Amino acid sequence: MKKFNIRKVLDGLKEASSSTPSVHVGPQENHLIQETLQSEHFQLCKTVRHGFPYQPSSMAFDPVQKILAIGTQSGALRLFGRPGVECYCQHESGAAVIQLQFLINEGALVSALADDTVHLWNLRQKRPAILHSLKFSRERITFCHLPFQSKWLYIGTERGNIHIVNVESFMLSGYVIMWNKAIELSSKAHPGPVVHISDNPMDEGKLIIGFESGIVVLWDLKSKKADYRYTYDEAIHSVAWHHEGKQFICSHSDGTLTIWNVRGQGKPIQTITPHGKQPKDGKKPEPCKPILKVEYKTTRNGEPFIILSGGLSYDTVGRRPCLTVMHGKSTAVLEMDYPIVDFLTLCETPYPNDFQEPYAVVVLLEKDLVVIDLAQNGYPIFENPYPLTIHESPVTCCEYFADCPVDLIPALYSVGSRQKRQGYSKKEWPISGGNWGQGTQSYPEIIITGHADGTVKFWDASAIMLQVLYKLKTAKVFDRNRSKEDKSSMEVSDEDPFAIQIMAWCPESRMLCVAGVSANVIIYRFSKLEVTTEVVQLLEVRMQYELNDTESPEGGGGGGEQTSALPTPGASPQTSGPPSHPSTSSNNSDGGNMPCLKVRSTPMKQSPGYQVDLVVQLVWVSGEPPQQITSLALNSSYGLVVFGNSNGLAVVDYVQKTVVLNLGTVELYGSNDPYQRQPRSPRKTRQPSGGLCDINEGSATSEDRCKSPTSAKMSRKLSLPTELKPDLDHRDNSFSRSRSSSVTSIDKEAKEAISSFHFCETFARKGDSTLTPCLYVGTSLGTVLTLALTLPPAGEQRQLQPVIISPTGMLVRLKGSHLRMAFLDSTGALLPPAFDPWYEPNVTADGEEREKVRKRRPVSVSPSTSQDLNESQYAVVCSEKQAKVISLPSQTCIYKHSITETSFILRADVVQMSQGVCLACFCANGHIMTLSLPGLRPLMDVNYLPLTDMRIARTFCFTNLGQAMYLCSPTEIQRITYSQDTCENLQEMLGELFTPVETPEAPNRGFFKGLFGGGAQSLDREELFGEVAAGRASRSLAQHIPGPGGIEGMKGAASGVVGDLARARIALDERGQKLGELEERTAAMMASADSFSKHAHEMMLKCKDKKWYQF
Repeated sequence: MKKFNIRKVLDGLKEASSSTPSVHVGPQENHLIQETLQSEHFQLCKTVRHGFPYQPSSMAFDPVQKILAIGTQSGALRLFGRPGVECYCQHESGAAVIQLQFLINEGALVSALADDTVHLWNLRQKRPAILHSLKFSRERITFCHLPFQSKWLYIGTERGNIHIVNVESFMLSGYVIMWNKAIELSSKAHPGPVVHISDNPMDEGKLIIGFESGIVVLWDLKSKKADYRYTYDEAIHSVAWHHEGKQFICSHSDGTLTIWNVRGQGKPIQTITPHGKQPKDGKKPEPCKPILKVEYKTTRNGEPFIILSGGLSYDTVGRRPCLTVMHGKSTAVLEMDYPIVDFLTLCETPYPNDFQEPYAVVVLLEKDLVVIDLAQNGYPIFENPYPLTIHESPVTCCEYFADCPVDLIPALYSVGSRQKRQGYSKKEWPISGGNWGQGTQSYPEIIITGHADGTVKFWDASAIMLQVLYKLKTAKVFDRNRSKEDKSSMEVSDEDPFAIQIMAWCPESRMLCVAGVSANVIIYRFSKLEVTTEVVQLLEVRMQYELNDTESPEGGGGGGEQTSALPTPGASPQTSGPPSHPSTSSNNSDGGNMPCLKVRSTPMKQSPGYQVDLVVQLVWVSGEPPQQITSLALNSSYGLVVFGNSNGLAVVDYVQKTVVLNLGTVELYGSNDPYQRQPRSPRKTRQPSGGLCDINEGSATSEDRCKSPTSAKMSRKLSLPTELKPDLDHRDNSFSRSRSSSVTSIDKEAKEAISSFHFCETFARKGDSTLTPCLYVGTSLGTVLTLALTLPPAGEQRQLQPVIISPTGMLVRLKGSHLRMAFLDSTGALLPPAFDPWYEPNVTADGEEREKVRKRRPVSVSPSTSQDLNESQYAVVCSEKQAKVISLPSQTCIYKHSITETSFILRADVVQMSQGVCLACFCANGHIMTLSLPGLRPLMDVNYLPLTDMRIARTFCFTNLGQAMYLCSPTEIQRITYSQDTCENLQEMLGELFTPVETPEAPNRGFFKGLFGGGAQSLDREELFGEVAAGRASRSLAQHIPGPGGIEGMKGAASGVVGDLARARIALDERGQKLGELEERTAAMMASADSFSKHAHEMMLKCKDKKWYQF
């Protein structure tokens, strides 16, 4: 990564030339700070992907290794072993995976794709890689079959032919089964594509081939002709053998199952319609929906299992998809939540010619994975240990915290473990293969996801695992049964009124604050005790700031509020204490003071975990719905929550349950407002409900407005109901906010939204010598404004005296909307905001004890030292275009860096790495960058992924120690790292998929069976399909492509240590050995047979002339 970068040099020159003289002084003073982070500390790589495979299409299971593989419609491959062992690979073409087949207990997997390629994956390395590929050019692949312990893969095609591939060399055999040879010569029609291939469990020389039209053929591989043909007048979907090889079962498109004797020609011995109503007059039952798949599994002592998906009768409208388990006389119909993609029955033996003894069924649904216990009555499901429920409700926002307090995960786990459902199977999860990685990274990591239905989920993300800890349902605070006349006032985001838009969390104090899409903010405290809340505390806040000269501020302050420069808390009509719910009659033309959601008025039982402390709601003003909340922050030490939207901001004191400040954005500036704002009538451009503001290129009132090239295209009215999922505002860098720095609507009215907040103990005014608690406000026009906070002393005074907030003016202006802010001390170390440690809120212990716990944390810099050090703090500010470092208290800009000219930043975070602090940015053009602090030197710039959809923009977040994450699909979280250390340790942290296991012994043939030839017949496939016997296949039929062959594995293992390199080499050799084992075994046997015949010949020559008595 260490490249000479001319840009850095140019940036340096630019900064020196463009800055004002006072700025020159800055960097010289700043030589005191030695920046420790260098570009070699950074490297970007994907670590792990969690969640349910998006749009799954196929599945396979290795019964010996106990590994499950799932393929998807986008060519992804997910492998699951024991909980905590999972792996993600991707086929480069991105074509759908139509079928997967394990080389059982060989550590390899064959995948067939919709683009008619077949691939062999090596699973004996931590990051599986493709060893061989084969691309068919003249035929389309429809079905594959690889018999157990065979190296010959049968491939059926759309034309009805079957080709045979050697899995080791990935070469086609010259042996082909042509469709016209398989079917009867008399039949005129083409039998359709091959939908099934399998060999007779008792005779490998006999192959059953199912054609879509309803014809099944038993093909004799040796004599190259069809032994038997079975015809049925309904299309076939699947075929399954009885383990003795004398019967097979077919499933059909009219909802019937037919059972056939292998030697019985003509008619099936039995026809079953599992879900058909049987007419009394002996007619055929009415047709049902197709049975898409059937499995026929035998048990040693008991009836066989017939398991099928589909086949329901057509009159069951609204019936959910079902899996049917027929066992003896009983039929169980198991309803599923989503359509069934595929299912597999897990059996005790890998041998097809033994009693199968099924013990579980794995059902792959469109959005879930269900495993059913067949051994227990009632077929209970297993509790799924994988983190597959990320998408239970669509994710609308997320936050990621690395290096949290150590006691957090246990605390969340203990309250979350009480939320577990009952009634699961008592048995161990059956997919139990692989081994965990030997990671040394052990700091607590937590991911929080907010969802469309108002739930918030906390996940333990430590050591590249993911496990749900605790689930909070925020919708419980509101009344769900809305009356009809309320409907009209509910037009804001009617579809998901409880959706979470922004979350603010303080890990140390465990305070949580969420902003919902219906302009509500809920503040939660964490408690280990259950409590019943009689009345949910509610504050109603009116936020509407119009610049309008014509209308007086009467009528509840509809417009023209610039007359009162600083509304006192009393001026904003709010209710504290018991909620006074406005009656529905107030919903007149004027809209009244209606909030968008109604807070419940009945007592509420709150379980241990997060409990509601206060609800804040924005209400309708003059018939206009409240604007959505665009930014949110909380500080546990000050007891304040602040939120803002396109009208202004409000600060709430959650200790006293009051609104401390409710200000329009314009009033933050006071008299020195840099923008010329046009007054407008409040009714002229009514906002779309739930929208933010319509964006068009408009007034460029200040010379440094620079427009995003994309803003014209991306100007959008965010109307939530249509598609909330990809368009919700995310934290500070909302996408739905203006993407141009001029947030102007059609009538050139400058609408400035609040885009970010930061609490800090710093110098509020220029030249201050003492530190005061401050709140910094960033706006969508790139301004950063300071508000000084005066807090009452801790203890009883904090409950009684008001918090006083005074705006102290503008700190700095940047190009583009403001995103993130942080403070460094004089040594360049990060200054975290003050916080309170967590205490149990529901204990009424003696007051003194509690007050001791609640004392504010002492500030890190005392006034006396700050006077000696002229520059004692650095403010880092970052907008969607540039970053600046301001020295405090002199308020001079000492560094600035233009991060992007042509694009804009979606997410920026100031993060703590193990070697120092840096600024990490994710840009809309897909670049991920890190800059040093305070010097803003570019350290890393990687073109990681182009922004393909809004979801990535909305969910991307960086956190400490080089970790980052985003939602790569609606169901999956992708985690990445930008730390060199983590990239180097990754190979060790990843789990092993393959573990050496002995293959179980083959079933005994038994004495009589051996005597009368009733046992399994084996077949020398090499003799039939090898090049000697069958010749080579036509070259134009398929092209062999050698895979990268585990280069990835080499890369991962070669982490700079000689031993590791050697290990990788051994692993590669071992892989070659193992995959070539069959060939070697054969060769060894041939060699020993050769030498034996040589020896025998020599002996014969030696002994030819000797008489018997001479021996």
